[in-house]
Amino acid sequence: MAPSTVTSNEVYLLPLLDNGAPDVQGEYIYIAPATNAPVTIRFVIEGTSSICRNGSLWVNIPEEGSEFHRDRFIEYKLVPDFNRNIEISIPIHDAGAFAFYTEYSELPKLSNTLDPNAQPPPAKRTPLYYIDVAPRLSLDGRPLPLPALSIFSVISKFMGKYPSSWEQHLRGIGGRGYNMIHFTPLQKRGASNSPYSLYDQLGWDPDCFPGGEEDVRKMVESLEQNHSLLSLTDIVLNHTANNSKWLLEHPEAGYNLTTAPWLESAYLLDTQLLKFSSQLVELGYANDLKSVEELDKIVDGIKKHVIAEIRLWEFYTLDVDAGVDAAIQQWADGSSSKADGSSGDIESLKDASLKDQAEYVLKNGLLGDDRLGERFRRHIDPKVMGALIVVLFGQYRGEADESTIRTKVADVLAAANVRFYEEYDKEIADILSQLLNRIKYMRLDEHGPKLGVISNENPLIESYFTRLDKAEASEGLKPEDLVLVNNGWVWAGNALVDNAGPESRVYLRREVIVWGDCVKLRYGKGPDDSPWLWDYMTKYARMLAKYFAGFRIDNCHSTPLHVAEHILDEARRVRPNLYVVAELFTGSEEMDYVFVKRLGLSSLIREAMQAWSTAEMSRLVHRHGGRPIGSFELDDTPKAVPGSCPSSPPTSPGLTSNEFIVREKVHRIRPAPVQALFMDCTHDNEVPAQKRDARDTLPNAALVSMCASATGSVMGYDEIYPKLVDLVHETRLYTSESSSSKEITVGGGEGGIGNVRKLLNQIHTLMGKDRYDETYIHHEDQYITVHRVHPQSRKGYFLIAHTAYPGYGNGNGAFNSVRLGGTKARHLGSWMLDVDAGDEALKEVEGDKTYLKGLPSRVVDVPGIRMELKDDTTIITVRDTFPPGSIAIFETWVPAAEHSAGLDNYVTSGATEAMADLSTVDLNFLLYRCEAEERDGSEGNDGVYDIPGHGKLVYAGLQGWWSILKNIIRDNDLAHPLCQNLRDGQWALDYTIGRLERASQKPEFAGLAKTTRWLKERFNAIAGIPSFLLPRYFALIIRTAYTAARARGLELMSDNIHKGQGFLQSLGMVSIQQTGIVKSGSLWPKKLVPSLAAGLPHFAVEWARCWGRDVFISLRGLYIATGRFDEAAEHIFAFASVLKHGMIPNLLGSGNLPRYNSRDSIWFFLQCIQDYTRYAPNGINLLSKDVKRRFLPYDDTWFDSEDSRAYSKESSIQDVIQEAMQRHASGMKFREANAGPGIDMQMRDEGFNIEINVDWSNGLIFGGSQFNCGTWMDKMGESERAGSKGVPGTPRDGAAIEISGLLYSTLRWLAGLNSEGKYPYSGVKKADGDEITFSAWADLLKSSFEHCYYVPESPSDDGKYAVNSAIVNRRGIYKDLFRSGKEYEDYQLRPNFTIAMTVAPELFDPDHAINALVLADQVLRGPTGMATLDPADLNYRPFYVNSEDSTDFATSKGRNYHQGPEWLWPTGFFLRALLKFDLGRRTTKEGRVEAFQQVTRRLGGCKEMIENSPWAGLTELTQKDGQECGDSSPTQAWSAGCLIDLYMDAAEYGMA
Repeated sequence: MAPSTVTSNEVYLLPLLDNGAPDVQGEYIYIAPATNAPVTIRFVIEGTSSICRNGSLWVNIPEEGSEFHRDRFIEYKLVPDFNRNIEISIPIHDAGAFAFYTEYSELPKLSNTLDPNAQPPPAKRTPLYYIDVAPRLSLDGRPLPLPALSIFSVISKFMGKYPSSWEQHLRGIGGRGYNMIHFTPLQKRGASNSPYSLYDQLGWDPDCFPGGEEDVRKMVESLEQNHSLLSLTDIVLNHTANNSKWLLEHPEAGYNLTTAPWLESAYLLDTQLLKFSSQLVELGYANDLKSVEELDKIVDGIKKHVIAEIRLWEFYTLDVDAGVDAAIQQWADGSSSKADGSSGDIESLKDASLKDQAEYVLKNGLLGDDRLGERFRRHIDPKVMGALIVVLFGQYRGEADESTIRTKVADVLAAANVRFYEEYDKEIADILSQLLNRIKYMRLDEHGPKLGVISNENPLIESYFTRLDKAEASEGLKPEDLVLVNNGWVWAGNALVDNAGPESRVYLRREVIVWGDCVKLRYGKGPDDSPWLWDYMTKYARMLAKYFAGFRIDNCHSTPLHVAEHILDEARRVRPNLYVVAELFTGSEEMDYVFVKRLGLSSLIREAMQAWSTAEMSRLVHRHGGRPIGSFELDDTPKAVPGSCPSSPPTSPGLTSNEFIVREKVHRIRPAPVQALFMDCTHDNEVPAQKRDARDTLPNAALVSMCASATGSVMGYDEIYPKLVDLVHETRLYTSESSSSKEITVGGGEGGIGNVRKLLNQIHTLMGKDRYDETYIHHEDQYITVHRVHPQSRKGYFLIAHTAYPGYGNGNGAFNSVRLGGTKARHLGSWMLDVDAGDEALKEVEGDKTYLKGLPSRVVDVPGIRMELKDDTTIITVRDTFPPGSIAIFETWVPAAEHSAGLDNYVTSGATEAMADLSTVDLNFLLYRCEAEERDGSEGNDGVYDIPGHGKLVYAGLQGWWSILKNIIRDNDLAHPLCQNLRDGQWALDYTIGRLERASQKPEFAGLAKTTRWLKERFNAIAGIPSFLLPRYFALIIRTAYTAARARGLELMSDNIHKGQGFLQSLGMVSIQQTGIVKSGSLWPKKLVPSLAAGLPHFAVEWARCWGRDVFISLRGLYIATGRFDEAAEHIFAFASVLKHGMIPNLLGSGNLPRYNSRDSIWFFLQCIQDYTRYAPNGINLLSKDVKRRFLPYDDTWFDSEDSRAYSKESSIQDVIQEAMQRHASGMKFREANAGPGIDMQMRDEGFNIEINVDWSNGLIFGGSQFNCGTWMDKMGESERAGSKGVPGTPRDGAAIEISGLLYSTLRWLAGLNSEGKYPYSGVKKADGDEITFSAWADLLKSSFEHCYYVPESPSDDGKYAVNSAIVNRRGIYKDLFRSGKEYEDYQLRPNFTIAMTVAPELFDPDHAINALVLADQVLRGPTGMATLDPADLNYRPFYVNSEDSTDFATSKGRNYHQGPEWLWPTGFFLRALLKFDLGRRTTKEGRVEAFQQVTRRLGGCKEMIENSPWAGLTELTQKDGQECGDSSPTQAWSAGCLIDLYMDAAEYGMA
């Protein structure tokens, strides 16, 4: 047979929250594929999440070969499944910004009534969420990941003509190791000659490319084939040159006074300012400003000659005269009435103040307030004013003097105008402030351009508008069409607001820093608003994408998002793997993410020259340097699945046959920062010679090149140009030493840093390609060191950079020796940059009128580095000569990480095989064991690991480590005390291996030997690595072991658990967590077997471990549902063996000292036997199994376990059942054996007396007294100080409702078995000797149940039930008790009725039941648990503090344990009952789904708890509203088991 073909599939898990949002921090989903193969995004949705209700997932990821359309979504139906997650796997073939949303019907509020005529709620749609997939670039036939990019930026017009001067520059750029070149726009430029003011977007620059498009094609081809350079060019979408010829034909493409009439006031102001500027001298103002005083006079002149003359206030205010005329006309026509007043009490206006009257008409009649526009656009609706006249003066002429009316209306309008004049005054103040500050900066400020004399060519203030020549324009255009607003930017502006749109006034307020050579383009809301422009710019984008590998979006923050989306979509149709970098300055990271997500931006430009100090430069390198060295891996382990198929359509890539193996590498989507293109200098930045010290050119470049992001530089930087090149006015051409004909070699040289740059770029590209993404950055005075390494091979590069900021001088500065622990290094070179920045040199360079030249400079070798190796540490010392401007570079490696299979591969391999034979007992030891359990098994010698500065682990096993490590890994928290402990020594490794080696030598844990060997071999493999890497590798091994052990545990469980959703699996693992071998807590006196703890750590060992009630409340979920039938049977046998008084003990005490004080335990025990016979394979056979009896059958005599009578008799399980039934039917009255302080220090003497009887008038079992507490609510008062010692908090004597339900369930079951011939007994004898069948007893109980327990909603129905109306506290409930010692306790609302509902639903009227459940949902249910008492009860005390020893009778010493705190295990029964009765009233599939979803919604708190709990379980109880209770046992068996029961029910019911 031919060998199988292995294909790899990169899968990215994307879990969705209940509201449809991605469960990814920041909701930024960024995927950078490692290969050219498709990647799979796998949506993971909880099976009955809210979004599954009539839900669909809509995704616009196209199928292979199909074209992407942003608005073309594919629907994937969300088919609900309560026990499973929904997984939808979708392959992604191309780069881009893909979107998804969900649509669903919102889950209605739980109600006790269903409206059969109710219409389905409207579909709710979530926001769009984005998946950004990085482009897959390639160069020379090999992949080029984005962090490997080294980009070189050129201002194209300084390159000369193509191909002559271009080719030599391109050769020099490629020769320096750059792999992508960025061209500023290559299109024909406008009148200003700025590269960013384009005259014709579809025409190529004739000065550079005489041959037009053919020259561009040849140039791009040469770039890749001859120079190994990809190409990137600017795309300019916001504006066009103000002399673009097409504006004369299509002025609607801009914002003119026709398309944007709201700009009229700004235009008038601009025009008047220009007029004032031209008349300064004539009006007596200075035209060559020398002082602020002269400027202040000009501002006064603006008030007088500009603001006043254009009457700007008319654009804000109401025209009072016109308003009066309109109102009078409306009234005089006789059509006005009070009804025209729109709203409110218009009659009250008659006596209202003028201010109130004005406010009324503004509120009800203001029109034209949506935007600025023409003069007096704002006005009051004449109908409203007419209505006011009617109120004030009557409806008809003659009732009042018209002049009086006119005066009154004018007064009202004038009062209304106050608001608008205030608005006007504020805006005028803003306008004047902006004008003053701008003129001051441009003409007076020290760092401003000092423009000089004001003239028509150099006006007082820049014009905001381009005024086209009507003589050149197309016929038919109006003057308003030819006034176009110029583009610009606004300081701290909102990037999502159109600055020239109707909602913005920045042009009026003069807040725009305008580009006078650029007209702002108007796209509108879509192509229909400006069809010619959309078509034209789409052609422009597609033309660029045809030739260039990437776009730089100029001024992206001012580009309308919907426009950029369209343009990039069109460009990606031409070039799917388009690299898109943006100049984006939104002012906030949150807003940056909006642009990045929606546009799928590959990188944002970030600038090293923004750093003002070495410390700030260090911060920037930190930001872009990658993850810290020793960071933790976050991806899931690979899974090899022969012939695997996805769980739901569409298919994952590469559906397999038997000849194929799909190896899925599953990744969790990591929170990702916005990717950067980190530039050492851009064409907008001042160069080091201007801003710092020219010598900083070299260390600045080296530091940037060490970052784990795309990096870049600009022509003139390597060459040491003396200042920023003026891209508008400069006319000289580039020169570069690197553009000469000679080959560039690494090392020193003259004419800039090109020779060293080659090495820097080579290292950067290598590290990017091989994903060296871990970095350590250290700042020390003038120095920054960067060590960047590969996370698996541990190979790396180390840089020492001595920065050169002003004032650093020529010395070495203070720099301590560097110690690289466990690391070897090879010195690649040390260099310093020497620059002549003197006046003479500067004058000579600047004096060249033809060429741009760099300052005289040379890079020279520096011998000042010493390396020595001590033990396994490399020590690097800077010697005497290492001045500012120097760098040293080293290659590094870690010998201990050089494993033949690769250290990462080795330590993560073989775990599944090593765990393959482990039993659940082995897994309990391997994964768990709290402090008490650990000491119990080691004669007190061993405990859990104690982390200095943190505290003890909760478990000695892997879960103890993992509970801490999962958060450390998630947060990459290398500063955690555990990480420090690992760096300090290998004690954690020794501890972990030591306990396993000791255990595996014991017979009961011999199965751990193989696992121990595997773990020891892995720890040995990392024993020699540097200590700083130990946390990472320890975490890697622990995670691998933990994952495999957990998988083995789930493998041993039933399919429902093994293949269930994560929450159900976590609940299932609690069965392993709580079941282990504990010497002091076995089920038998002389046989060591695993036992089920009630909870950890409170109930872990000795007598406190095994409780009859807890075991059998938990057993169905933890053992039967998980398929652990042997353990279930063992616990049934153990407790059956100690049956006495017809009861099982609450405290087992390994059968030595059982205590019989719980009236309910026997009924949970019998319920579990019933469940076992129903679900276990051949479970009915359990009934005939024999068990040896600790005490004699039907004999209450107590004797020691060593007594010869102990275990001398045998009974079958069915005989044990019958004995329990008979003893209860006969009635019992006994005193606990060994009664007194020896078994209970708190109880009063009367409490040891137990009495249980059946009332044969109703079939209910009654028992207990006010001195004991025989149900699960068993808290005994303990406080002498409060006087509560010996007084139960909740005696619950009488007939507890859950016991009645469990009794009925047992009777019904036994009657059925008997009728089928599977149980030999048909009934029992009553105390009077009469026989009664189980069936008759059940019927008797059922006939009286509602009468005894139900409290009707209406008092008028009280006569139908056993109700004392005077005591009722809440109606529509089921009593907690019947005929208790304190009658009011009967009527307390507690969650116990839901237990009866779950096991005996036939007892309940369905309508009554659903009403009671809805009420309990509203009143008792907390975030995780159920309140144990109605908050409306006077005894409600929801905060349990066991240590409190106050005088408060209710709460002292925790007496309120069950008087309000919220217990988790009843939640399981509540939800089971809710699901059962809710499904019972549903008649449609949709209705059934809703029932399941109502339950799911109520599980959120528990899911969050088990996920976040270090104990990996659900706590015993919480305080009110889910607040943490410090005295609660943090993981309790029944809390988990009862929720597994819920899933067991759900699987049985099905959703169909």
